[in-house]
Amino acid sequence: MSGGGKMGRVLIAIADRGFDPTEVSVPWRIFTAAGFEVTFATSSGRVGVCDTLTLMGPPIFAKILAAQPDGVRSFHQMEASPAFQSPITFDDIVTEDYDALLLPGGHAAETRPYLESTLLQQHAAAFLDSGRIVGAICHGPLVLARAQRPDGSSLLAGRTMTALTWTMEMSAWALTAWRLGTHYRIYPTPVQTEVVTALGRAGRFETGPLIPSYDRPFVVRDQNLISARWPGDAIAFSQSMVEAIKDRVTSKQLSAK
Repeated sequence: MSGGGKMGRVLIAIADRGFDPTEVSVPWRIFTAAGFEVTFATSSGRVGVCDTLTLMGPPIFAKILAAQPDGVRSFHQMEASPAFQSPITFDDIVTEDYDALLLPGGHAAETRPYLESTLLQQHAAAFLDSGRIVGAICHGPLVLARAQRPDGSSLLAGRTMTALTWTMEMSAWALTAWRLGTHYRIYPTPVQTEVVTALGRAGRFETGPLIPSYDRPFVVRDQNLISARWPGDAIAFSQSMVEAIKDRVTSKQLSAK
């Protein structure tokens, strides 16, 4: 690796199909602007395909659930970038090559292989347990919630974080179920329920403002774990990751002297 690596190296793991365009492209834009070297990874090594319903907006509900103009612009810029067009596979991930891992989400059922990948879960555990920065947004925290350490313990036990909340997930599903079925509900068990179970009694799940708004982003940081709920949090979420990555890179450089 070369180029912006001296400022920080970030791995963005995405679903082969169905990822949220804003939750991937806005962080990419902000990481790139910060001088970070960004690498994409998909399970197959093929270029990822986003959820077009989210990119363009489902019929009738476009204003509520579609990606905002900033997210659409960022996606098309990212789509044309060499990094996005040449992803590595999950098998090729080497934890030591990176300072941070981003786990974005997506509402489409096609994201299930990504969310259920035991290999990606193992990589996520290696990142988090080695002190590297791990960011997870929306459904992305499910990768962490499903990860276990070699002794069988939950990777998230005792941590503090957020994710797609029960209220947000059920609201999107209720608004669209008559037209789109379960598109906005990937699993019968809500994301919040699964994450809370993984956190255990010693952990804490923070829901943030009841009514989500792009004007009131909500981000939770617990040491090297940074989490957020939905695309409206993406900018603040990415900025929080940038600060954490810069701190890590600076600490590495100082310790190397």
